[in-house]
Amino acid sequence: MTRLSALKLSLVLASSWSACAMAQDMPQEPQADEGAAIIVTGTRAVGVEAAESAAPIQVIGEEALTRIGQPNLNQALTQLTPSFQAQTQGTDMASFSLSARLRGLSPNHTLVMVNGKRRHGNSILQVINGAFGGSAAPSIDLIPPDMVKRIEILQDGAAAQYGSDAIAGVINIILKDEREGGAIRLNAGEYYDGEGTTYSASGNFGMPLGEDGFLDISLFHRRNDYTTVGDGQMSVKNYNGTTVTNVSAAFKPFLDACNAVNCTANVNGGQPKSKLTLGFYNMGYDFGGVELYSFGDISYRHGDALQGYRHPTRLCRTQNAQGVWVATTTDPTNCFGTSRQTGLIPHIEVKQNEFSFTGGLKGELGDGWNWDLAASYSEDVAKVYTTHSVNASLFVNTGQSPSDFYDGKFQFNQYVGTLDIRKEFDVGFDDPLTLAFGVEYRRESYEIGQGDPLSLYIEGGQSFPGYAASDAGTTRRNAKSIYVDVAFNPVPEWTVDLAGRYEDYSDFGDTQIGKLTTRYDFSDAFALRATASTGFRAPSLQESGYSSTNVGPTSATLQLAPSSPGSASAGFGALGPEKSVNLSAGLVFRPVPKLAITLDGYYIKIKDRIVSSGTITGQRFNSLTTPPTRVLTPLINGLTPYDLVRAAIAASGKALDPTVLSNGALGIQTFTNGIDTVTKGIEFAARYPVQLDFGKLDLTVGANYNVTKVTKNKLGTLFSPTSEQTIEAASPKFKGNFNATFTSGRFGANARVNYYSSVFQYSQPNAACSAGCQGPGSGLPAPILLSNGQSYYNAEVKPAAIVDLELDYDITDFANIAIGANNLFDKKPEIPPLVANYNPATWPTNGSSPYINNSGTINAPYGHGAYGTNGGYYYARATIKF
Repeated sequence: MTRLSALKLSLVLASSWSACAMAQDMPQEPQADEGAAIIVTGTRAVGVEAAESAAPIQVIGEEALTRIGQPNLNQALTQLTPSFQAQTQGTDMASFSLSARLRGLSPNHTLVMVNGKRRHGNSILQVINGAFGGSAAPSIDLIPPDMVKRIEILQDGAAAQYGSDAIAGVINIILKDEREGGAIRLNAGEYYDGEGTTYSASGNFGMPLGEDGFLDISLFHRRNDYTTVGDGQMSVKNYNGTTVTNVSAAFKPFLDACNAVNCTANVNGGQPKSKLTLGFYNMGYDFGGVELYSFGDISYRHGDALQGYRHPTRLCRTQNAQGVWVATTTDPTNCFGTSRQTGLIPHIEVKQNEFSFTGGLKGELGDGWNWDLAASYSEDVAKVYTTHSVNASLFVNTGQSPSDFYDGKFQFNQYVGTLDIRKEFDVGFDDPLTLAFGVEYRRESYEIGQGDPLSLYIEGGQSFPGYAASDAGTTRRNAKSIYVDVAFNPVPEWTVDLAGRYEDYSDFGDTQIGKLTTRYDFSDAFALRATASTGFRAPSLQESGYSSTNVGPTSATLQLAPSSPGSASAGFGALGPEKSVNLSAGLVFRPVPKLAITLDGYYIKIKDRIVSSGTITGQRFNSLTTPPTRVLTPLINGLTPYDLVRAAIAASGKALDPTVLSNGALGIQTFTNGIDTVTKGIEFAARYPVQLDFGKLDLTVGANYNVTKVTKNKLGTLFSPTSEQTIEAASPKFKGNFNATFTSGRFGANARVNYYSSVFQYSQPNAACSAGCQGPGSGLPAPILLSNGQSYYNAEVKPAAIVDLELDYDITDFANIAIGANNLFDKKPEIPPLVANYNPATWPTNGSSPYINNSGTINAPYGHGAYGTNGGYYYARATIKF
């Protein structure tokens, strides 16, 4: 029996067991009312329930988190929170730093906290062009779900309360603090096509520390396999299935043999293989008047991502008439390893070590002065390797090359010290006035380490060159801040909260911001609330200091540090802070008992927003045997894009793959304070628990409508129309979810639907096709001519409803089994349509892509959808409680 069949059989047996047990009737356990949860986010006052909050806040409890198939907090929040969007997959280093965002803004615009303390960022920066580009946000994935007591999501600007980053909102993860009990969970699952098999094991244990303390520990291990996309690579196999003809007669038999067994199908394009091991703890001890507390984690992740396919002709050499060894694409006599038979699929591997530690003391002085003194330190180190690869130039010149290269490392360190003071005063109102103030000191450093010599020889290893001496270095800064917050109720029905903050950064200066929050309860059934605030975000050190070369089989894009010589030659400069204005207004409505409805509208204006410039393309790839197309319009700073890109590459001092220089696509990009944006949206949430004669049904509905517009482009033609569309259309404008949880005796069921509206991305077909396509047929250009003088298709991932279903059964009072499926109906983004003039009889047989997005992979779905390309995922879970 195959592994796939065995897993399917286990799910069927478990399903039958659960179905047979449904008839048993057991007393119902009460479920927590999340609206009644006492929150600590968005207010400095104590004893505030989520349903009474003056700012929109969503509370996700422990029970909801346990009903998510994939053991990953990012996935859990995506499925449970309408305004939350998690990244599904990435390319190159982005595969190892998947992040998430609120309200369609950047992941960097959301502050992540643990137990109310700032969580450290990721050492890996996402440099891909897309909705998540520029992210170095904290990795929520490094917090085990079993360690979480609840998650409070403040969906409102809060920089005045908590500091930089909190423009879109705050995610505050509250850890468990149990003195006894625990649980062990085993989880296994895979995608419907048999790929991406995932196993996880976790344990959470609570224990007493003396009579007045607790220690809560979680241990977690997860491993998952690769997923891939596509039915073949067009560099070997034409769209019609025939072998490409643009190779020499000597190479043709090798490609024919490769194509006969479809050796290029399912070779890359999906999620990486990874192993994650981590431990997390939370502890506290009350000495009587003073409480000692501490929490932290240590983790190790090893990730392995498949990279772009290298053609069999790519890695060969021959002697010229002078006896000098040179690269050849026509003679297969001397090729690296077995590359002439199958080509080459390089890997990028990352070994990431991370730890964080927070310790503090809190207590109460005389006359009700509450204080909290804390310090946090964290390190995140990611070492990068290119494996299963080759340095093509080294092989050509010497006849040998290693397969594995050390490319360098990233390291991000953060220290945060805080002092918070709070006191309630009787000022004659029915409720006391709460005064809170405090200070924060933060010190950060970001380092890029140089790769080994052979990773830097000429172009380095295929797929990912090492970080050069010009890339390496350490950037440091410190920041000091002070805040004050006053909350009071002039009358019992009216809540007012005023906050102000001053921050001073060593690298760009200081800023002052403020916030006003108010709510008025007209009755127990109806309330209005509103907020107005200013905010800011300091550029991350990763954005300011990152420099690298991103390569593909036929392309190279230089990521230039904003203040580097290469960036300066293209007209860019050092980064400054973003500034924001947030306005929101909403209502809280309880028309009948147990039914809670909230509706909030918001407006977020961001000035000097940091964005990727987008790739400024200097030349475009046609094929390995034809020259590239030089991009000559529009002029940028008086230069053609071709001349500007070539000049920036020269100024950077970087060496590139000679094949890419002569035939491939070349581009540059950087980060810049390039635009102003306005985001407007509406969020709706409703919850209604229903007690039935035979069980309990808990219904929740949520929706988010979000529109972002670029209101000012300060870069002119440097900020391309494709980059503008990434800001405005890379996320669904509407996302809604419906969740129904049913429990009856020992049986439970959970059904969930997430609906995503369309997502768009400008895409260009093969350069030759957009100009007319080779062959006797008349070519048709892409239909949309943009302001940069180039034509595009507007590639659409159409609306989709993603359905999840889980069934669970309590075998005993302490053991539970569950089976389920995420994306039950195996929905995937569309495969791109073909260009309008595709004709199989006349289409070139040189591997030219007929897809409107110039995809080099046959039948690969769009990669810019909100729900990924992997499709349906089914799983089984066993839980033992004690």
